[in-house]
Amino acid sequence: MSARFAATAFVFFLFMMTGPVAWAQDSGAENRSEESGPGLEAMIGQMMMVGFRGFEADEAHWVVQDIRDRNLGGIILFDYDVPNRRAERNVRSPQQLARLVRQLQRHAETPLLVAIDQEGGRVNRLKPRFGFPETPSHEHLGRINRADSTLHYARQTGRMLAEAGISINFSPVVDVNVNPQNPVIGQLGRSFSGDAGRVTHHARLTLEGFREEGVWGTVKHFPGHGSAWNDSHYGMADVTETWTEAELEPYRDLFADGSARLVMSAHIFNADWHPEHPATLVPEIMTGLLRDELGFTGLLFSDDMQMGAITDFYGLEQALELAVLAGIDVLVFANNSVYDPEITRKAIAILSAAVEEGRIPRARIEQAYGRIMAFKARM
Repeated sequence: MSARFAATAFVFFLFMMTGPVAWAQDSGAENRSEESGPGLEAMIGQMMMVGFRGFEADEAHWVVQDIRDRNLGGIILFDYDVPNRRAERNVRSPQQLARLVRQLQRHAETPLLVAIDQEGGRVNRLKPRFGFPETPSHEHLGRINRADSTLHYARQTGRMLAEAGISINFSPVVDVNVNPQNPVIGQLGRSFSGDAGRVTHHARLTLEGFREEGVWGTVKHFPGHGSAWNDSHYGMADVTETWTEAELEPYRDLFADGSARLVMSAHIFNADWHPEHPATLVPEIMTGLLRDELGFTGLLFSDDMQMGAITDFYGLEQALELAVLAGIDVLVFANNSVYDPEITRKAIAILSAAVEEGRIPRARIEQAYGRIMAFKARM
């Protein structure tokens, strides 16, 4: 165990024993954190997950530098590069992908979270043309409604991700198919069903299958994207008139039995939640509803912070501050709508300044960092 990791474990132990409130109230806590554990910028680095171009580590110099020098906490992998409109990004074959992940992990003092969107059907990064088995959509599995089929394909997906060194799948989608014409959920076959109970059943099987193979699934998009009429990738999706409490049922049930330990937020707007901001940026949703009401205690990821629902309405500084204050633990920058090799450096600088200037309590960073380290210890 390295000196930094040992110190980190000690800080996390103290944090878990005292909790964020006690930590913030103790006037000596900040000095102890700086003396015995990672500094502020190192903790913020662990809160970042970024996408990049490259099939080998030596093609992704800035990511390697961020891992080494900025304590970057995670990476997200894609097969298609949207800005270049080319199917050349991170994936060529199972062997190449596993090699890329190993190369990047070797540079990490704290193991990286390695994530991908491998839902099946239309959202399928590891395609048969790269040498991976075909995976059916959630819609198909929900329609045939066979537990053995869903579990079989979840195990298959978990196995191929584990063999590539990928620890986190941003799947299953637990959005209830309230609006089958939804362009980013219903029309893409990403929902198991319009029935919340069926969604919950197949999501639970999917999470079980992943875990049997050593991979962690992530339920998304909280608190429910299924009723939207437009796509938050390209602007604000307003669900004020369409969202219903039934969309929370899969989350409530999957939290209650411990099936779901990871959650991804939704950049959807509902005027009943906040008059201006989408859910990702609203404390009453990301903390009040998710954690205080529904009892979620795990790790909370943002959806891509470079999607139009964020970038069309917020500058980077405001978006980062609001997301962290809302309760986001891991900030995801896919770098696949715009491409910014400086995003890790920029985000760390912005959030460090926000803490130092009192706009974000240091205890909120320590809280997110503690959750990340606890999860990595479980991995």
